[in-house]
Amino acid sequence: MSKQFASVADLEEKKTTFTQLSDHAWGYTAEGDPNAGVIIGDDGVLIVDALATPVMARRLIAEIRKITDKPIKYVVLSHYHAVRVLGASAYFAEGCQQVIASQGTYDLIVERGEHDMKSEYDRFPRLFQNFESVPGLTWPTLVFKESMTLYMGKLEVQIKHLGAGHTKGDTVVWLPSEKVLFSGDLVECEAACYTGDAHLRQWPDTLAALRALGAEKLIPGRGPALMNPAEVAKGLDYTSDFVTTLYRSAQEAVAQGMDLFAAMKHTRKAMDPKFGHVFIYEHCLPFDVTRAVDEASGIDHPRIWTAERDKEMWTALQKEV
Repeated sequence: MSKQFASVADLEEKKTTFTQLSDHAWGYTAEGDPNAGVIIGDDGVLIVDALATPVMARRLIAEIRKITDKPIKYVVLSHYHAVRVLGASAYFAEGCQQVIASQGTYDLIVERGEHDMKSEYDRFPRLFQNFESVPGLTWPTLVFKESMTLYMGKLEVQIKHLGAGHTKGDTVVWLPSEKVLFSGDLVECEAACYTGDAHLRQWPDTLAALRALGAEKLIPGRGPALMNPAEVAKGLDYTSDFVTTLYRSAQEAVAQGMDLFAAMKHTRKAMDPKFGHVFIYEHCLPFDVTRAVDEASGIDHPRIWTAERDKEMWTALQKEV
């Protein structure tokens, strides 16, 4: 594990790509940095994940304005993490009427939004360009429990909470007529799954529910656009393998009475050969193992990460490095 905390040393700017997926859908991907999605309907635009700051969001808006001048009416939050939500205020000047989130996401913002904002910034400052432009937490204006449907003119847009995984409030956006899915961090590709706030036992069942939709194209939380059914299946398989290998290793460590440092070493034996090369792996793994050990020990509701707890954990796992 790197001695430098989390991703503070990652200063390399990533190239963004704006890819058309279907008649109405685009993906905004960033070489392993957080992705976003765009849906352009008959009467307006919907954003899937707001990005980390208003300044960063305006870069996405500039891409959208190359192809449409329709108002950006909706922002959907796939989950509560700061890197996904704090850019929302930039869309208000573009006509945004609703910030949509699941009940689980709203509850997590109430419970831990302030802690998460500070924690995430300290972990990965490059992702929060012009952090001073963030006016505060992003609060949903429209909250749903399991699913809701928007009609953007004739285009049907389904917004669904299919189960817990990356967080308890994970939300996907699905275009049934075009078979395009925006998964948020429920699915990753060529990047580590961050599981510090996850529900690992439930995650594979939620992935199975996503698979049942039959998506032909998918924008994962991180990684490239998945542009055909084979690539979609590969992304789902990759994510399932990551979370099940992690949790199984933690279960073994807990059963053997290992402390966290020993559990980390044990988990690496299974994880490093398969995933050690992917983006943000060394950043994520300490948080992942800590949460996996908690869940395997019976702590169902993830403990809140604070900036102080982050660094205490990181330091503890450096003792033999």
